[in-house]
Amino acid sequence: MMLTGLQSWEFKSKPAIIGAATVVGPEEGQGPLSGDFDFVYDNLEIDEKTWEKAERKLLEHASSLALVHAGISREELQFFIGGDLMNQIISATFAARKIGAPYLGVFGACSTSMESLALAALIVDAGGANYALAGTASHNCTVEKQFRYPTEYGSQKPLTAQYTITGSGAAVVSSQGSGPRITHATIGRVQDLGVKDPFNMGEAMAPAAADTLVAHFRDTGRGPEDYDLIVTGDLAAVGHAIVKDVLEQDGVSMNKTIFNDCGLMIYDRDKQPFVIAGGSGCGCSAVVTYGHILKKMKKGELNRVLVVATGALLSPLSYQQGESIPCIAHAVALEREEGLR
Repeated sequence: MMLTGLQSWEFKSKPAIIGAATVVGPEEGQGPLSGDFDFVYDNLEIDEKTWEKAERKLLEHASSLALVHAGISREELQFFIGGDLMNQIISATFAARKIGAPYLGVFGACSTSMESLALAALIVDAGGANYALAGTASHNCTVEKQFRYPTEYGSQKPLTAQYTITGSGAAVVSSQGSGPRITHATIGRVQDLGVKDPFNMGEAMAPAAADTLVAHFRDTGRGPEDYDLIVTGDLAAVGHAIVKDVLEQDGVSMNKTIFNDCGLMIYDRDKQPFVIAGGSGCGCSAVVTYGHILKKMKKGELNRVLVVATGALLSPLSYQQGESIPCIAHAVALEREEGLR
């Protein structure tokens, strides 16, 4: 690994994602990307008695499938890096009991997918492991209960609100084997423009996404035109429009690439109006990346992709005390394996 610029890593060995898996709930299974997920549950309970146990099961299931797809056993896995949105990241921590590998728990809110993937690549590239698993999950009902209002309360939501996805994504990163390569990671800085509304995460997170994108282009010497696809994590309709405007003001035109958002890709907002502005949650960028995007890379439809996962770092307590919402974004650059081009 080499520090590139001020806040980016270049991975000299280009660690490979040798196996990945995605598991989602019923609403995600009815969206436009349904064919790219490995398993779709037909009930929000995920056949468990509590929402929290359901979320944990999603992560356990995705992790187990990722190991199968990577062709390795639990005993061969050397590290698990994971996190989620629950207090004390209990979904990842409790899932780690079953996974059994040495565990690093991380919290980046909805940026956790790329935070964990960047750290897995860092460990592998430095020679610290041959196999590292990165994974995260979210569940609509756990997040609504913790951060907003329980679903049963039936509260009205503004047009800026987003719908937390129910799903989990996991990926095995290795120094050997074939698969999409991880070439760079840009670690974001916390940004806070004073937004206090927990029903407007897109506006709160957009500055963090823009800051990390500008940093990535500055540090790597790359531009939007060097990527076939650039996706943000879960800015949805409100935040995605804002980040494009902010980048234009910074002299970065995203018209030179395909620029999209995982929160806009996972649902059909016309046919699924209950998602309002679009998807969100730790699982959002994880299932879109490890499902849809990796499949398109393996098919040769995408050669180089930049995933910028975004996260709002609030807690129920900070909101109740009147704090604004600090946000972060982490970016990971993926490249199709050269021999497959």
